[in-house]
Amino acid sequence: MKIAEMNWSQVEAYLKRDDRAVLPLGSTEQHAGLSLSVDSILSEKVALDAAEPLGVPVFPVLAYGITPYFLDYPGSISLRNATYIAIIRDILDGMARQGFKRILICNGHGGNNPAGSLAIEWMADNPGVQVKFHNWWNAPKTFAKVQEIDSVASHASWMENFAWTRLPGVTQPTQRKPMIDLAYMRVLDPAGVRKYLGDGNFGGHYERPDTDMQAIWDVAVAETRALLEEGWA
Repeated sequence: MKIAEMNWSQVEAYLKRDDRAVLPLGSTEQHAGLSLSVDSILSEKVALDAAEPLGVPVFPVLAYGITPYFLDYPGSISLRNATYIAIIRDILDGMARQGFKRILICNGHGGNNPAGSLAIEWMADNPGVQVKFHNWWNAPKTFAKVQEIDSVASHASWMENFAWTRLPGVTQPTQRKPMIDLAYMRVLDPAGVRKYLGDGNFGGHYERPDTDMQAIWDVAVAETRALLEEGWA
């Protein structure tokens, strides 16, 4: 259930019977011909689909992340590391104060990994509160399913092309783009990154059949739900 569809008294009542919650993390950045909000859309949806049968509330996705390399693509917004960490810390502080003691961070963007390091530090300062940091797209079972379908998959490629991240009227290229040299890209400034990447896809096909995508999604939802159900101290 969405926090956005609850009022404060409903949350208070929930906290009398359970202390779990999910915080999705996303980004607003280029994804070739897909939505600029791919990472936010996917992290929030996988969190909602996983949490719904359990009745666990999902907070609104934090739709901005750390993505400085894409700043020359219009619509891409990046937060500084210090800003981002401060925001995550404040959110966790607020959740803990209100009684959420088991928090799953469902992350949809690789650049947000500093939030995972923060979670470990934050737990040391907040005994009794547990935080799991979950990169949903490369969690073991989900990534294994991706590799089973097509081993050439990366940013803005077919593996992020779901029915809910596509844009009406946008036709995807039919060719398979060669994989980029990620190490080389990492030494480029934003202008260089755009020149090197072109449309923004890191490599691979641009789309695959919806049956393949649903198979991946089913594994991702189940793997995320298991983290909510199991493994808490």
